[in-house]
Amino acid sequence: MLMTKVPVTDQALPNMSATPQILGMQRIVSLVYAGRDVTPLWNELMQRVTADPTDAAALLDMATILQTLGRTEEARQILKSAVQMRRDFYAVHGDGTGPRLLAFVTEGDFMANTPLDFLLADSNCVLWLRYVDLETTALVDLPEHDVAFMAIGESTENTPLLAHMQKLLAGFDGTVMNRNPELIARLTRDGVSGMLANEPSILSPFTYRVSHADLTAVATRAKRLDACAPGLAYPLVVRPISTHAGNGMERITDSAELAAFLEIHPVPELYVAPFIDFRGSDGLYNKQRIVFINGKAFASHMALSDHWIVHYLSAGMAQSAAKRAVEQAWMEDFDHDFAVRHKESFAALCRHIDLDYFGIDCAELPDGRLLVFELDVAMVVHNMDDPFIYPYKQVAMRKLFDGFVDAVRQSAATAPAKVS
Repeated sequence: MLMTKVPVTDQALPNMSATPQILGMQRIVSLVYAGRDVTPLWNELMQRVTADPTDAAALLDMATILQTLGRTEEARQILKSAVQMRRDFYAVHGDGTGPRLLAFVTEGDFMANTPLDFLLADSNCVLWLRYVDLETTALVDLPEHDVAFMAIGESTENTPLLAHMQKLLAGFDGTVMNRNPELIARLTRDGVSGMLANEPSILSPFTYRVSHADLTAVATRAKRLDACAPGLAYPLVVRPISTHAGNGMERITDSAELAAFLEIHPVPELYVAPFIDFRGSDGLYNKQRIVFINGKAFASHMALSDHWIVHYLSAGMAQSAAKRAVEQAWMEDFDHDFAVRHKESFAALCRHIDLDYFGIDCAELPDGRLLVFELDVAMVVHNMDDPFIYPYKQVAMRKLFDGFVDAVRQSAATAPAKVS
């Protein structure tokens, strides 16, 4: 039995079936996020698998539960088993009468692929998942769909697959949103900083890949820091390659701190960038997540924190009415305030990235520039926050989600007619 420490409520769990239909990420993660006990759901899925070991849909939902609870390795193993049995799964939103979106996805955690299931929340869309890997030789025998989406995100692990999908999609006749995997593969931290380096309205600090050996030489003072990259000086932000959400990231102020960091991160290569103090006039660090859909910017969330690593869940937003008031004003005024001030920055981002969908984490600097921390197609975007605490977020996220479904409809409308 899966044990959790969250309370049971009287709300009924979603109905289960033995079909290829999955509950999907949005429904399962929402249960855990709301403090629901998922043990009854786990037991029901386990009963299905016991009765039919080939029930890949049940296994996929079990993997999602484990991933949500932080049991990553177990989730990975169960997901692998599910995908070995079946490559196609589907989740139905609403009554299922909306567009049918087919996503090309890969095995991985919640940041491996664009979070399409979250983006379709409260719509009537059907989301099909087609799992692909380096053994996939052609995009054939696909489920019936109106439009497809290249959902695989940038990571070191995904780099070979993105190159492989570039070849497969070159011979694919259907309409595909985010069709160019080569553009996605460019969204490394150093790639993005280089891409945006000459944009006067944007600060994307130069990010360098530096070997562990070179940094060790710097830590022991056998090598100068600026010999690793021109102009590099303390304080630094150092993190392992292919990490997200601040995992493994530290601010380093001298060689002793660098030596201690390197000792606990024995990886071949790390990202190194200058530390930028982005505190606002209120003395708080703020970070905004913004999503771009067909070139239009949508507010996703804003967090304010005493700490320079800003996480929404640890920033104390739920406990601070004052912080929420700032976020509310930012969201409600976004289209005629923030988006207007940063119109030039947004246009530059869309010009460089050239994808139908992507997201950024950013902050507004005192000099008016947009500080871009990260840019990705797989940032988690959701509406799971308590509507009683964050009533304004429901409105903003509904606008974002409607914008995404509208983009899907527009792409479907331009799709070539199917030959019967």
